[in-house]
This record gives sequence, C-alpha cells and structure tokens, in this order.
Amino acid sequence: MSEKKTGSIYELDGIVPLKKALPLGIQHIMAMFLGNVSPLIIVCGLLEMSGALQMTLIQNAMFVAGVATLIQLYPFWKIGSGLPIVMGTSSGFIGTAKAMGVAFGYGALMGASFIGGIFEMILGYFIEPLKKLFPPVVTSLVIISIGLSLLPVGINYFGGGSGAADFGSINHLLVATFVVIVIVIAKQFKGFVNNASILIGIVAGYILAICLGMVDFTAVAEASWFALPVFMPVAFDFELQAIIAMGIMFIATTVETIGDVSGVANGGLDREPTTKELQGGVMADGLGSILGSLFGVLPNTSFSQNVGLVAVTKVVNRFVITTGAIFLILCGFCPKLSALFSVMPQSVLGGAAVIMFAMILVSGIQSLSKIDLNERNGLIIALAIGLGVGIGNVPAVLDQLPAWVGNIFAQNGIIMTFVIATVMNLILPNKE
Repeated sequence: MSEKKTGSIYELDGIVPLKKALPLGIQHIMAMFLGNVSPLIIVCGLLEMSGALQMTLIQNAMFVAGVATLIQLYPFWKIGSGLPIVMGTSSGFIGTAKAMGVAFGYGALMGASFIGGIFEMILGYFIEPLKKLFPPVVTSLVIISIGLSLLPVGINYFGGGSGAADFGSINHLLVATFVVIVIVIAKQFKGFVNNASILIGIVAGYILAICLGMVDFTAVAEASWFALPVFMPVAFDFELQAIIAMGIMFIATTVETIGDVSGVANGGLDREPTTKELQGGVMADGLGSILGSLFGVLPNTSFSQNVGLVAVTKVVNRFVITTGAIFLILCGFCPKLSALFSVMPQSVLGGAAVIMFAMILVSGIQSLSKIDLNERNGLIIALAIGLGVGIGNVPAVLDQLPAWVGNIFAQNGIIMTFVIATVMNLILPNKE
C-alpha cells in the first residue's frame, strides 16, 4: 500500500502560497482546455454557424466554466459539492445537439439546456431518497466505465486529434510519447515537481511541438487582448422535442457527475462521497448548465479529465483549483490568451490524457476493491461492464432499434453500465 500524502495541498482547505498554487491550478486548466472548447467547435461546424459567433461562444465557454467551477468549489445553500471538481462544456451532448440543432436551430438547444439545468437541479435536490440507487458497487462501476470510455478519447488526442489530416504522424506520436516520458520522470521526484508533473509534461511537449514546426500562431496574433463575454448571444427558443431529448441527456449527466464526485472522493480523499457532496455536485451541474445557456454555451458538467488529474497528483486543495478557475475566467476576457491554448496540438495533451484517463479507471478499481466481491456483486460487475462497456465499444449493435435508444445508450457505455448495475443491484437478492 502506498504511503498517504500529507500537507496543505493534500487537504481541502490547507493554506497554500499563491506561487505554489497557481501552477498547480493552471495544470488543471490545461488538462481540460481543449475538451472545454471542442464541443462548441464541433457543434458550430455541424450547424454551419458564423465564425464570429463561434469565437464568441468559445470565449464565453471559458468564462462560464470558471464561474461554474467556483460554484462547485464553494457551496451556497445546497448547491456545490465543496470538492476539487473542475467544470466545463460537456461533450456528451454533441450527438443530441447535432440532431436537435439541425431540426430546430441553436436557440432551441439553449432553451432546452436552460430547462434541462433546472431539471438536473431538481434531481440533485432529491438525491437522498435516490441514494439507494447508488451504492459503492454501482458508483465504482460508473467510475470504471468513465475511465474506459475516455481512453479512446485520450488515444485520439495522442495521435493528433480525431479527423486530423496528419493523424498518427510520427511528429504527433513523438510529441505525445515525449510528454508521457517527462511525466513519468517528474513523478519520480518529490514535492512540487511530482505534483506538477502533468503541467511540466504538457509544457515540455508544447515546446517540442513548436520546435518541430507543428504550431501556427496566426490565430494568437490576430486575436484581441480584451473582450467582454456576451450575454445571450443567441435568443432562446423552446421546442418540446428538443427539451425531451436534452432532458434525457441530463439524466445521463447526473449519473456521470455522481461518478465524478465519487471518483474525486475516492481518488483524492480515499473515502466515499457524502450525500451532501453528491447533492451539491449534481445541483451545481444544473446551475452551471443554466448559466451556460444564458451565455450561449452547451451544458456545463464536472470534467472527468480533472478527476483523473486529482487521482494522479492527490492535490485536492480548493484554493489551488480556485486559482485555475480564476485563470479560466480571465481567459474569457482575453481572446489572445485563449488562442494561445487553442493552437496547442492535441497530441501534446494526448500524452497527459492517456495517463489521467487511465487513473480514473484505477480509482474505480480501487473503490471496487473495498466492497465484498461475493457471487452477487461479481455477477453485477460482470454484466454491467460486459454489456455496458461492450455496447459502448460496438454501438452499431443498437442500430436496428429506435434512434433514441442509440442516442442514449450507445454514446460511451456509461449510461448502460449504470442502468444495468442499478437494476441488478435492486433485483438480485442479498444473501448476507
């Protein structure tokens, strides 16, 4: 068993000097930056939205993610988990956003996101009576499925980004591998170098990519230094079909957030989350999505990438994450700073992403190892992982069913894993 790390950065409310907290906070932002803007870039392209509106939405995404992260870090009333969770634009809504956006327009997506955020806050408020649906065997499997579903994303980053013309080129593989090597070496040290290993790896990889001529700074040169986030850049439109479709996805978001909150508690604090933390985490997701819709941004949720980072570094200090959240907000006011991150080759993040995503899987396995692996629980695990993750990897098996089935269950395997684990946990008799 590894020695438990102690010290202020390993405590939720320990006092950390700014010069130490800031680079660790920025490390979290670098881990999620592309993931935060990618959904909007994809959806804007699919809906053929203007370049000016796209840049406005990307800038707003930085601002909203920073504010939503602060809400998550510092609870008020029942909203916010109080855990080191970073928020960002969810990629889980891309498929539904494409279908509903084409049918009803982007304004309908924002209207549905606004209603969906309210719906998720209601789900969070009643998390106590629903808690029996989420015992450790279920939440552990959700964490594992999150890690498994993100690994292909990490490998796509590793190769330069899915759809890239030079995907899998020697330069991309060299940069990503170099990042992995730097991180592994940095992890052998103690103190700051160990804690900032992901940041060090990404910076080193970025420098190598620049030296290899892989970075085009044109967008940085053309971007302005300062611009205010734009409130309601797109007018709301309320369409029932869009609201229903997005509402179903918000149930999926709730499940994933429960997994993320459990992943942070297990991976960073070596314990299960409390009911208050689960409730606050889900309600903060809902409020973040409401805020996002008001700024034309797709729903905001807890970011699994950063759950993996917490599992790797064990840094859970809220002030550390706060510095990252404030930096993210500043990015929302400085298009040039945002552009500097956005031109970073995805392979730079790929090396770090593979490690972080795999650590989510490890965190789930560690959580699962704490329960009694009897015949009953073994059957639940086998069916949930076998069918949930299996169908997530082969979504075509659901192609002959109604489209909504595939839209819900064939996205990444997380929802199917949760549904099977929950149902089996409720119907299988506990012989103890």
